[in-house]
Amino acid sequence: MSGRKEKISRRQFLKAASLTAAASLGFPAIVRASALDLDKKRPAASNRIVMAGIGFGMMGLPNMEAFLNKDEVQWVAVCDVDKNHLAQAKDIVDRKYGTKDCRTYTDFRQLFLRRDIDAVSIAVPDHWHALLAIEAARAGYDIYGEKPLTHDLAEGRALCQAVERYGRIWQTGSWQRSVENFHQAAELVRNGRIGKVTRIEVGLPEGHYDFAGTFGQDRLEPPPPELDYELWLGPAPYWPYCRSRVHMNWRWNMDFGGGQLMDWVGHHVDIAHWGMGWDRTGPVEIEARGEYPAGGVYNSPTRYWVEAKYADGTPMIVAGGYPQIWSGTKWIGDKGRIWVDRGQFKAEPASLQTEIIGPEEIRLYKSRDHYQNFLDCVRSRKETITPAEVAHRSASVGHLSVISMTVGRKIKWDPAQEKIIGDPEAERLLSRSYRHPWCLPG
Repeated sequence: MSGRKEKISRRQFLKAASLTAAASLGFPAIVRASALDLDKKRPAASNRIVMAGIGFGMMGLPNMEAFLNKDEVQWVAVCDVDKNHLAQAKDIVDRKYGTKDCRTYTDFRQLFLRRDIDAVSIAVPDHWHALLAIEAARAGYDIYGEKPLTHDLAEGRALCQAVERYGRIWQTGSWQRSVENFHQAAELVRNGRIGKVTRIEVGLPEGHYDFAGTFGQDRLEPPPPELDYELWLGPAPYWPYCRSRVHMNWRWNMDFGGGQLMDWVGHHVDIAHWGMGWDRTGPVEIEARGEYPAGGVYNSPTRYWVEAKYADGTPMIVAGGYPQIWSGTKWIGDKGRIWVDRGQFKAEPASLQTEIIGPEEIRLYKSRDHYQNFLDCVRSRKETITPAEVAHRSASVGHLSVISMTVGRKIKWDPAQEKIIGDPEAERLLSRSYRHPWCLPG
């Protein structure tokens, strides 16, 4: 030993660690798919962000394809409990690189043994969000995760704590923050262009949409051989298998998803919070009512009306199925109003649409590519445009609304302590039990 300290890069360390771990477990050594740098226009293999994905039933595929189009990414593995989804995802990766190197996993626990991965993209049913994400953070991965952040409020706080504890970068799929018209609208509101905001209206979709083409296929039958249904259920209560209950349409069952309210709260309520500077807080009271299906396998509200109030007295209406509440986010002030939706932006007075935010005014975080923002932050270790805490606060409006609908009354909320005030029955609904043997990682 010469006594000279050798500088070892993080990439070299992870490579050595992965080879050592693989040998000790009796697995073949994992060689990163980026090891051969065949495309000289791309960054060198050692400078690429190595990624894997979990869940390819819906958003997982477009998210992966967006990352695959980034030269700085090398995608090495896919994981899904459905072997048909798994084969489709692997084929996309292999065709992109012209190889057969993409590894497949049906159990995320096997994937998480790998130490040659920098980041994972997760797009699974809501009831899996927290458990998977916390385990990914504990495994040392940065995470791109779908909204809503988690399936209940207690999970959301646990996930935020895990991201902070393990020093991970988190990006939520609330991509509207990376779109110009939403950014412009929120920035104008933050800078007082419509005066004091006196009311906010958030319009979300209503009903149930047949994403998978399985409505009415409620007959109980054995799960298909390509699906590990027991693992798909995971921590959720046991339900017998039927086609209408699983892929994509799981969101209409409250044990797996949260209906249109929870599907969309991470988009338009997220923008409402952004414009008000409420990214790290939430309402102080909520009263909600919903209309539910008369029977069948779906039990999420099809029509709903939520009245929330914030600490400064500002009221916010969140509604689905009420035409007087326009789709998107509307801020109403004492000097004007601004409404924004996907592809639409209107203001009163109309001159607000051409207003310029000055250099000394509030400038909101700017991104025009949600995926690139995540990758940039993986490198810089700076916070993304939709970090876990922000997504948790957006989702909290939906979670509290569901609790209010369930108990049938207004609830008072302490956003600092994250406690329901004076209502033990409602307080118990902040978390849920997991099916044995699953538990939320500490």
